[in-house]
Order: sequence, then C-alpha cells, then structure tokens
Amino acid sequence: MIDHRAILHVDMDAFYASVEEHDDPSLAGKPIIVGGAGGRGVVAAASYAARRFGIHSAMPMRDALRRCPHAVCVRPRMKRYQEVSRQIFEVFGEFTDLVEGLSLDEAYLDVTASRELFGSPVDMAQEIKRRIRQRTGLAASVGVSHNKLLAKLASEMDKPDGLTAIGPDDVDAVLDPLPVRRLHGIGNKTATRLDEQGLFTLGQLRRAPESVLWPLFRRETRRIRERAAGIDDRPVIADVAEKQISSEETFETDIRDHERLHAALARLAERTAARLRTRQLKAGQVAVKIRRRDFTTFTRQKSFNPATQETRLITQVAAELLRGWFEEQPRVAVRLLGVGVGRLAPAQQLDLFTLRENAVAGNLDQAVDGIREKFGERSLKRGSSLE
Repeated sequence: MIDHRAILHVDMDAFYASVEEHDDPSLAGKPIIVGGAGGRGVVAAASYAARRFGIHSAMPMRDALRRCPHAVCVRPRMKRYQEVSRQIFEVFGEFTDLVEGLSLDEAYLDVTASRELFGSPVDMAQEIKRRIRQRTGLAASVGVSHNKLLAKLASEMDKPDGLTAIGPDDVDAVLDPLPVRRLHGIGNKTATRLDEQGLFTLGQLRRAPESVLWPLFRRETRRIRERAAGIDDRPVIADVAEKQISSEETFETDIRDHERLHAALARLAERTAARLRTRQLKAGQVAVKIRRRDFTTFTRQKSFNPATQETRLITQVAAELLRGWFEEQPRVAVRLLGVGVGRLAPAQQLDLFTLRENAVAGNLDQAVDGIREKFGERSLKRGSSLE
C-alpha cells in the first residue's frame, strides 16, 4: 500500500472582515467592507454578507458602495490582523514544522509525519479548526488531501467554516465535474479559449487529445493535463523568506507639487521601516514606485551596505531616488507613490560598529514605535512627513 503524503490547506474565512466583526459584535451579520475610503479606495476584504451583493477584493470602493450603499466600511487595521495571524500560525506550529505561509490567513501544512502523534489528517484538521476558533473566535476552512493542489481545491469547496477531504480514490470523481476556471493558473482568457474548443470541465480537459491542447498551452500542455488530473508533487516549503516589504498610496487627486510628494514619500518610508522592525529584519535595498496619471508606472531602486532598519536612512535613500525621477519628469502629475525595501536579512546580524553608529536613530525609532503602539498610528508625526 502506498503511504501518501498528508497535506492540509488552511484558509481563514473573510479574514479581515471576520476580525472586525469579532472585535465589534454590533457588526454581526452586516455587509462589511474593509478598505480605503474615498474616490480611489479599493476593497481589501468583504464579509460574506457583502459578497452576496457581488462585492469582492480589489474592487474599487465606489463600485462596491454602488452595489451595496448600506455596507459598513472599515479602514484596515494591519497590526491587529498580524496579531491574530500570529495566533493562527502558532496553532499550525503545534502540529508540524512544515508550514508554508501564503499570506496572513492562508497556509499549507505537511502533516505526514504527525499522524502517529495526532491521528488522521482529518482529525488534525478538525482540531486545528477548533483551536483557531477557541483562541481567535474565527472560522477556518480546511482542505485535506495528498498534495497541495488538491488540498487547496478542497478548502474552497465548503466555505465558510468547511472541512473537505479528497482521497486518492476520489480524485477523478471530484475533479472531473469542476469548471476549468477552478484550476489555478487558468484565467478568464484561457478559459474562454477552452470553451471555444468545447472543454468546459476538468474531466474534459484531462481527456482532451494533444492536438487540441498543444496550440493552447504549448510546453505547458503536460503540466496542465497533470493538474487537471490532480497530480502535483510540489513540496510544502517551510519558512519562505520575505523578498520585499512595501507601502504605497493612491492619491485622491493626482499630485504635481514636489513638496507634497516628498511628504507623502516620508510617510510611506516610515511605515515601511516600521514593518521592517516589527518583523525584526533589515534591508539592503530601497525602491520607489511612481505611477503617473496615465497609469504608466516607474520604479527606481538603490542597494547599499550595511543594511538598515532605520527610518531616517530609508527615507533619505527614497527621497534621493524620487528627486532623480523628478529630474527626468519634473511636471508630471503622480497618481500613486510607493516605498519598498528588499535584500532582507535578520536584524540581529547587524554588526557592533553599525549598532554603535546608529544607536541614537535606533532609539528614536523604538520610541516612536512604542508611542504609536500605545496611542495609535496618528498620535505622532515626523516633521519630514508634514506637508
């Protein structure tokens, strides 16, 4: 008998909106939209009550409110979501070290080696759901199978608060009736081309002749056919390192004034640096992102050594990059601005010389972080971020 892997895909249900509803019981059952307010705000998350109106993440806020004028709009509270996420991932760590986080509220768990200790994969999924609800008050949907592809498909089949298992003998029966759009990697454009070939389900895609699939997928034909058959040998990779941390802002109205843009840049650099410190990381690269009124997007970046987590230095490099871009396009109106950091490494690797040199700035950053943690983000502003 083949000893199959045991993979779980855990996905929190409407995570941001569920946290808001949990923290404010008066919101229970109401259509909740989490996202930026204003004309250019975007939906970050929507409760299931809001989704019934066709509202979904990444939708412009104005469109969402047009569909549901009585929706409750809530600004995102990322620190709170991160706090709850840590509680959730602590539960995962109680069952296995092989946890591949995909976002704050979603992860793959390889529990193959945990079966002797905790029982069957379904037993573990039930216990994980129970512990998450006990500690956070939130519901999770879990998919159970022998690979990542099937576990993720399973977690989507019975939302919210679902638990679905797909066994090796059930794969064809479960997958064959599913629409081709359910296969991750097949977007609307490709699905439309498959429709034109009479391929509407994964079963039809799996059985289609090479002569039909090759013109559509070329070198990817074999991989697509395997995925339609539920074949996936990707491992669960634990502790995937973050590649970049960034903050960006889309302005209510396009901005030409350089002073206003530099003030906005300073706020974004400060936010990005604070996130670095929260994650106990340092950065060896700073990048700025600029989007013009016509949606053309530019990036400028600079690497340096030693790496840092200092607000002052990150702001300084970002401002230098923005000034360089202004020299190229001095009169252009800017729609969006962003500051990101890359080449990340653990902060404890900072050498003693660097620590001594930056002690004053580091203490200032820690003091600012502490005040904001206690009194809120808007309780303190740096002069460089004032317009």
